[in-house]
Amino acid sequence: MRSGSRFTIVSLLLALGFALSVQTPASAAELVGFSDHRFRPGTIVIRNSEKRLYLVLRGNRAIRYKVAVGKSRKAWTGHAQITAKYISPAWSPSPEVRRDFPHLPDVIAGGAPNNPMGAAAMTLSNGNFAIHGTNRPGSIGRAVSYGCIRMANNDIKDLFQRVGIRTQVVALP
Repeated sequence: MRSGSRFTIVSLLLALGFALSVQTPASAAELVGFSDHRFRPGTIVIRNSEKRLYLVLRGNRAIRYKVAVGKSRKAWTGHAQITAKYISPAWSPSPEVRRDFPHLPDVIAGGAPNNPMGAAAMTLSNGNFAIHGTNRPGSIGRAVSYGCIRMANNDIKDLFQRVGIRTQVVALP
């Protein structure tokens, strides 16, 4: 074998090895048992203390997702409904966020790497809150937001397809 051919083969093997080693983050969603009969199928239940969101299904089951929740004194509890759904939404900081981070621009375009809404968002009827993706996957499983529920981008895309406008959302402590 000529040295040029060896170089080509080695290059191809290295490229293939690199391609196989790059992994896209897997969905954190799990199908689990869910026997809390207070909630009808189709309801989203957020358990702040667990940092989990459940989409209630029939047959005492739910799809469970890992989420980030509101930080101390920012987490919300109560009832809301999904009021709108957006793919790759633009983001404007709330007055509270602007007060803490005055350097932020008025609007961050959808799809921008610094847009905190991630791949999709669903706004809620209880004020400035949403269930949305994030471009900071390390925040998932923590209490870090100003009240919004953050999901991995793969997970928000999945949930987005499963629910509609007026879906009931219940946040528990």
